[in-house]
Amino acid sequence: MTVALAISLMDLHEERAILLARDSFAAYRRLINPKMKWGWWQADLCANLQEFHRALLAGERPALVIEAPPQHGKSTTITDFIGWAAGRDPDTRTIYASFSERLGIRANLRLQRVYSSELYQRIFPNTHINTSNVVTISGQTLRNRNIVEYAGAEGYFRNTTVRGPVTGESLDLGVIDDPLKGRLEANSEVVRDGAWDWFNDDFMTRFDERGGLLIILTRWHVDDPVGRLMATEAKVKMLSYPALAIVDEPHRKIGEPLFPELKSLEFLEERRAAMTPDSWESLYQQSPFIRSGGMFPIDRFQIVAHKPNDIDESMRYWDKAGTADGGAYTAGVLMHRLKDGRYCVGDVRRKQLGALDRERLIRQTAELDGIDVRIGIEQEPGSGGKESAESTIRMLAGWRVVADRPIGDKVLRAEPYAAQVQGGNVLLARGGWNQPFIDEHESFPHGYKDQVDAAAAAFAGICNPGVKHEFW
Repeated sequence: MTVALAISLMDLHEERAILLARDSFAAYRRLINPKMKWGWWQADLCANLQEFHRALLAGERPALVIEAPPQHGKSTTITDFIGWAAGRDPDTRTIYASFSERLGIRANLRLQRVYSSELYQRIFPNTHINTSNVVTISGQTLRNRNIVEYAGAEGYFRNTTVRGPVTGESLDLGVIDDPLKGRLEANSEVVRDGAWDWFNDDFMTRFDERGGLLIILTRWHVDDPVGRLMATEAKVKMLSYPALAIVDEPHRKIGEPLFPELKSLEFLEERRAAMTPDSWESLYQQSPFIRSGGMFPIDRFQIVAHKPNDIDESMRYWDKAGTADGGAYTAGVLMHRLKDGRYCVGDVRRKQLGALDRERLIRQTAELDGIDVRIGIEQEPGSGGKESAESTIRMLAGWRVVADRPIGDKVLRAEPYAAQVQGGNVLLARGGWNQPFIDEHESFPHGYKDQVDAAAAAFAGICNPGVKHEFW
């Protein structure tokens, strides 16, 4: 092979890589970060962000929350995504907020370096910034530490802080990168309230009607802005990446690290040994819980090797979520009443599922449980909820199935069940579901509630303790 031919082939390969980077966020990241460590998590995150961008361009108003442990490259990923999105559409108006002015400036300067590079200009020749290093004069294309405007287009990148000024701005893409500074801020209800008020009253009022919301963070508290958002907005998609897998996943087994190419199992175990359990669970496992004083004292749960044989009555209760890509989970809790007066949670199924997959899971689980186990189906308010419950009941012909219309407050409905937990009368059969189930009880009534709701309803269904449920 001649030198000229070798150079020609290299040029051809580079040109193909550039063309691919225009359409693929993963390819773009690898091209502009040739020394970046790469693993399945990076690929998965890129795929989800690419889908988010598709929905953004389609005007679907996507909302995506990504929970990930510290120092795993999440902020760099988001900054790269902003640059890629600007390259594909330089009219994109982006406001980026974080807890620290320093983080915003760092993201700003990184984007300026990328935008000015020859490689970026080859990938996206239609996205330009002012060639002067600092431009603050009104009427020119601005380029400074607070805003970068795209020349000849309507778009820009504007960085600020959570609780910082955003009035007078408009946005198509709203990005929040870690809304709380640390443990001290997270434990302050005043700070949490201030961040939440800013999010609703300032930040969210800047959105174009077709705009998209993207939040990436490390969790600090069950009542942080994301905890509140997930409790109030059903259409938010949640991606949670614990540092160590808590169940077997498609890409890793239970206990395996998220990004071993960057943070090894040995390193993570050293961090866990040096931290309090609540700090480890919130920061690294994305499972914040209240340290003590909650409704469910989790130390009163008794974990047994398998469910006891002296079962008097059993029910699997399903708390159904409506969509596969929202924040809510479908949870099915199997509860047994034992002949000695105690109770045992024998199994928990919890997934984000669409309607068809959800009904398939309910049917498969019923077949595994057997016809001796009664089935409770939550009926949501309205005619749609009644039709959904009736459809599930028809599907489960041959089983003992009841529809349940929950009445009143979730906390009040959970009290009879909580009293049995407080009395040490609830056993848990050992399984991979134990830790998420316990964590949710520890944080209740904050954060997710689907497993507690299902457990409380199953408890009501097998002993009728006077809780406000209507089974029919």
